[in-house]
Amino acid sequence: MSKFVGITKEQGHQQRGKVGVLLMNLGTPDAPTAASVRTYLAEFLSDPRVVEIPKLLWMLILHGIILRVRPAKSAALYKEIWQQDGSPLMSITQAQTDKLRNRLANDNVVVDFCMRYGNPSVDTVLNKMHQQGVDKIVALPLYPQYAAPTTGSAFDALSKTLTKWRFLPSVHFINTYHDNSEYIDALVSSIKADFDKHGKPQKLVLSYHGMPERNLHLGDPYYCYCKITTRLVVEKLGLTDDEYITTFQSRFGKAKWLGPYTDATLEALAKDGVKDVAIVCPAFSSDCLETLEEIESENREVFEQAGGEKYRYIAALNDRDDHIEMMVNLVKPHI
Repeated sequence: MSKFVGITKEQGHQQRGKVGVLLMNLGTPDAPTAASVRTYLAEFLSDPRVVEIPKLLWMLILHGIILRVRPAKSAALYKEIWQQDGSPLMSITQAQTDKLRNRLANDNVVVDFCMRYGNPSVDTVLNKMHQQGVDKIVALPLYPQYAAPTTGSAFDALSKTLTKWRFLPSVHFINTYHDNSEYIDALVSSIKADFDKHGKPQKLVLSYHGMPERNLHLGDPYYCYCKITTRLVVEKLGLTDDEYITTFQSRFGKAKWLGPYTDATLEALAKDGVKDVAIVCPAFSSDCLETLEEIESENREVFEQAGGEKYRYIAALNDRDDHIEMMVNLVKPHI
């Protein structure tokens, strides 16, 4: 008699068949403290997709300077936006996941989220899905415009975990949705709602997360995808060329980054007599430190100190129903 006769379905192979829908976001410290921020930044800034500097040199800079100085400063900023239930990014991503789970209600579909850096980690959530019987994964990184340091890094983390699995799942990885019609419609709807409430501004600023210009020359499509998103949005809004501008925020270090820079543009607009601006960040699916502190607060101060009078930030799509519906329709064909 074969020695394999004793294998039963309780040992796993016949208990699989579920689909895991995995939302992937950037991440957040566990608490607004210097220690938590240091742990988070150490993981984030050690990613070679994020900082493309020779590793030995960068580790000396990171551990010798940055992680000694920056955590306390960043923690103070996190404290300004921290909520009772944690960071805005965490609570918003949880709300998005809950709504998506309700829309995809099915015994054979598992919906969860992970953070590329920090908790819940990619490894933890994928292994949890494995225990739940998932053998097909639909991964949706919440970055509308593909970039190697964001979407590419999310793929790296997913792949790294899967290299340790004996039985690999089938995987569908959604790498961009910068021109998805429902995403564009949701952005347009959020902007129109602001215009209806506050009036049409003199200038709509569409500010995207910054990237080193070098990335573009090396073949990263991020800049082009941002410009496509802008074009599709302003076409639907019916804006003329002098009624909007595309900018890039959050540059770091001395290298040249994609431009024009958001803060410098806001200062120049105010000095040129533009008194009323609205700013939206299409690259962010969830509000976070970068939108709530840098854009909502710091850049408001830049604009107003230069002579601007009316400044408003249009919130990210977050857990708006039309945003969730877009996610449903992105993942559903692969379920």
